[in-house]
Amino acid sequence: MLSMGTVASLLTASVLGGLVGLEREWRHKASGLRTNMLLCLACAFFTVLSAALAGAADDKGRVASNIVQGVGFLGAGLILHTRSRVIGLTSAATVFVVASIGMACGAGLYVEAVLATGIVLAALQLIGMMESKLPWKQSVLLYEVRGQNQTILYAEILEVLDRFKVRMNVVDRDSFGVIERVTFMVTANRQKHEALLVELKKSDQADHVSAFPDVEQD
Repeated sequence: MLSMGTVASLLTASVLGGLVGLEREWRHKASGLRTNMLLCLACAFFTVLSAALAGAADDKGRVASNIVQGVGFLGAGLILHTRSRVIGLTSAATVFVVASIGMACGAGLYVEAVLATGIVLAALQLIGMMESKLPWKQSVLLYEVRGQNQTILYAEILEVLDRFKVRMNVVDRDSFGVIERVTFMVTANRQKHEALLVELKKSDQADHVSAFPDVEQD
């Protein structure tokens, strides 16, 4: 017979995992709404099953203990190593903590699970905003510069970057009729990005300069 405690555990886990997933979905991350909701639900259900399958035995945490290992492999798949940086660490950490919230729901620790969800959302939103305001915080911006002569345009971009002692990673170089476009990524703090954008716009060869946040960074 289905118990009300099991129903409450599964529904609470789905709601709390979904709340974290909505934040991740809003930021266009790989682990979005469905991923976090299903993960939290699965961890809650495994925790319930762990106690049910053990019965009167003392070892009721055997199934639940393996959840940590399984989630570790899932989180590792979200971490990507590129030539210049590592991305996905925050998403992997979020998956790990969502699993713990699901386990708390499965164990009937609803107050603790809600509190943990609140802390996670605050860390992802409020602390993330505070981090972006710090002068030493490094971030990645995707720059797009358009002009008429790609060779001269590329040389001027390098000259500006050399003055600021920053290195670019070229993403793309293409053309649309008479318009030449160079797209590249730069890692720097907020002040340097602002100054770099101003200097690039001063170039006689640049008809248009814009910068966008890299959606892949956490």
